[in-house]
Amino acid sequence: MNGIIHPCTHPEDKPAPKNEDEMMVAIFEYIDRLFNIVRPRRLLYMAIDGVAPRAKMNQQRSRRFRASKEGMEAAVEKQRVREEILAKGGFLPPEEIKERFDSNCITPGTEFMDNLAKCLRYYIADRLNNDPGWKNLTVILSDASAPGEGEHKIMDYIRRQRAQPNHDPNTHHCLCGADADLIMLGLATHEPNFTIIREEFKPNKPKPCGLCNQFGHEVKDCEGLPREKKGKHDELADSLPCAEGEFIFLRLNVLREYLERELTMASLPFTFDVERSIDDWVFMCFFVGNDFLPHLPSLEIREGAIDRLVNIYKNVVHKTGGYLTESGYVNLQRVQMIMLAVGEVEDSIFKKRKDDEDSFRRRQKEKRKRMKRDQPAFSPGGLLTPHALGSRNSPGSQVASNPRQAAYEMRMQNNSSPSVSPNTSFTSDGSPSPLGGIKRKADNSDSEPEPEDNVRLWEAGWKQRYYKNKFDVDAADEKFRRKVVQSYVEGLCWVLRYYYQGCASWKWYYPFHYAPFASDFEGIADMPSDFEKGTKPFKPLEQLMGVFPAASGNFLPPSWRKLMNDPDSSIIDFYPEDFAIDLNGKKYAWQGVALLPFVDERRLRAALEEVYPDLTPEETRRNSLGGDVLFVGKYHPLHDFILELYQTGSTEPVDVPPELCHGIQGKFSLDEEAILPDQVVCSPVPMLRDLTQNTAISINFKDPQFAEDYIFKAVMLPGARKPAPVLKPSDWEKSSNGRQWKPQLGFNRDRRPVHLDQAAFRTLGHVMPRGSGTGIYSNAAPPPVTYQGSLYRPLLRGQTQIPKLMSNMRPQDSWRGPPPLFQQQRFDRGIGAEPLLPWNRMLQTQNAAFQPNQYQMLAGPGGYPPRRDDRGGRQGYPREGRKYPLPPPSGRYNWN
Repeated sequence: MNGIIHPCTHPEDKPAPKNEDEMMVAIFEYIDRLFNIVRPRRLLYMAIDGVAPRAKMNQQRSRRFRASKEGMEAAVEKQRVREEILAKGGFLPPEEIKERFDSNCITPGTEFMDNLAKCLRYYIADRLNNDPGWKNLTVILSDASAPGEGEHKIMDYIRRQRAQPNHDPNTHHCLCGADADLIMLGLATHEPNFTIIREEFKPNKPKPCGLCNQFGHEVKDCEGLPREKKGKHDELADSLPCAEGEFIFLRLNVLREYLERELTMASLPFTFDVERSIDDWVFMCFFVGNDFLPHLPSLEIREGAIDRLVNIYKNVVHKTGGYLTESGYVNLQRVQMIMLAVGEVEDSIFKKRKDDEDSFRRRQKEKRKRMKRDQPAFSPGGLLTPHALGSRNSPGSQVASNPRQAAYEMRMQNNSSPSVSPNTSFTSDGSPSPLGGIKRKADNSDSEPEPEDNVRLWEAGWKQRYYKNKFDVDAADEKFRRKVVQSYVEGLCWVLRYYYQGCASWKWYYPFHYAPFASDFEGIADMPSDFEKGTKPFKPLEQLMGVFPAASGNFLPPSWRKLMNDPDSSIIDFYPEDFAIDLNGKKYAWQGVALLPFVDERRLRAALEEVYPDLTPEETRRNSLGGDVLFVGKYHPLHDFILELYQTGSTEPVDVPPELCHGIQGKFSLDEEAILPDQVVCSPVPMLRDLTQNTAISINFKDPQFAEDYIFKAVMLPGARKPAPVLKPSDWEKSSNGRQWKPQLGFNRDRRPVHLDQAAFRTLGHVMPRGSGTGIYSNAAPPPVTYQGSLYRPLLRGQTQIPKLMSNMRPQDSWRGPPPLFQQQRFDRGIGAEPLLPWNRMLQTQNAAFQPNQYQMLAGPGGYPPRRDDRGGRQGYPREGRKYPLPPPSGRYNWN
């Protein structure tokens, strides 16, 4: 659900909603569109991110601190540009008096998330009452009060239902979300029918200006031009220039086919199991980065790190004696062999990375020089740029997305300062091009400045410099390096357990910003990988204190907010006003590492004990942990069962009857804020009506419970049917060059099939003239058009395949191919003529009463029979030129 909430509340490609009510309606419409695409039949599970494990909170903290910093900087820049434009007399729409939407409010415990949960309850009830597509559907809502990340709550539900005897192993799952870890989670379920739906990513989508809401420029380039009228009477003012987002299905059964092909190994000392090898592949993908651990320095996903790991895995797995993982538990002795094999090539990876970067810069520099050399002395820019003939309307030609802005840039180009020479060329945005007559810098200074790299992994001594720069310790400090490696190994075990069994510990987290090297993974087989049992998640307001910057403190109670900005606060060091971002070899700030201090849980709880008494009853309710709520409509078999529970006032949890709910099992308990039949459901959104005739019902739902040490088996369930393979042999060939795959005929792939072209048929026609033979093939007709590919006509029993072309076909018409059966002439069956072929005997039996010369059709112009008239139904003969009486009606066929 968070992948729906974010684009609906602060979209990037269209103006933002004006208020919270519009945001809720946008979320409803988004879910409706998804529902109409997927069309679920049994269950709709809507999961919002709740309180996350501590390992995830560190990433959330980094994101929210960055979002707050970037939002403040954007607001300051926006105000500065606005003042400049207004001072120059520019036109801008009046600034709406509204508070800047802080996307940090999309975090459990805030009033926004509490209001969203109420709105979604209303939405579900409305659809169950009024939408026929929801008629027999079970709906489960897991809002932000239920702990756990949204996708992991769904995975936990699937795992627990799979362990029940009534579960259908051939259930089709469709999970919505754009995160790459959904692919890993889907593979980890070992369900045969698993699909992920995600919005298709389209780069460089146009974004509206934050000041004037027009497209074609950014805030820093805004000139305050009046909005252009759209349509004759401005009737298209509210229409968006961008198309509705498109969705794609990612079918995991196809990915499983690829992985099975890629990971299948021969001559293993143990039995090959594709399910176990896929689990190992999921585990190895964690080394290139995930939400809980930084990636290893030598493994970059864009450099083909996953392929490198797979190749090493296939080389080493023969020595390991078995698989790396089993149902979410890691065999560290075998993992050590893989990591040390990666460590052996680390030095060459770093050197190759440097060579590739240098080669890329060199090619870019040569390209700039070549463009400068080939650039004409003067070339107008913008819309006046010359185009090749016929290319102006092509998709790649330049189109003015904002004509007024383009016109302004042209005027500025003409009124440019005298320092610009007449031969200066201009870029497409109207600014002087550095390739023209403007004085330029030195040749080497036109490239973008590169961030300073003090580690220099490509030079000898890289490990010492890395630990000194990143951890501020000496590489010879073996004890510290051992501690970093142990924390990372614990992280690998925790992440795999999280994906396959659920959260092993709510308290564990990786306490460093950087990862160790693969060559440091020596002696990890003896490291412990157990976690503290019985840990509990943070409460929502406690998590807000752990992930929010001081700028977002307005979402917290006043006394709690004071702990963030009071200089005398005992935890003021958790909330720095500014922080450094280490690019760590990357190019953009968003790719870097935010160097924020880690939150000490004991100090945080000690500080919060003093302010807990200040919470109001409403804040106390928002600070409590909740659970899932199940909804059904009046036509669902569970409806009467749940209604009876409310009527009897049952206080104990009741088992869900699986026969009434597609095999779903769990516990029901009464909901104090339940939606009940014949009770009005008030709309939390003023623009939407109340539900006065409600028939839907809701109740608290809890998944089946298991012992803490229970292990969910990562296997395909008995009775599960694998989907039919969809990949063709060409999908495995990387050098197919776009050629279509064709099946191999016979055993020799190089033997070409027999083929007779038109010239061969003409030769046969001359050598074997019609009517001269005495065999059964003397009157054989040419093959029909349908079989032109092989130029053979279909055989009946007892026939031999020797085609014969019409002898009167003109050479100039030979390209047309043989005529179809209904245009073939029937020749005089006089002396020497043989019986008709079996497929033409029907006409002979129907016309037995006629003279033999009546079988001869009159040819049309050029000796060819006239075109069949299809308007007459089943017509055996042409209408025009008929020289014989009509046959008697047969009752079944209409000969007219």
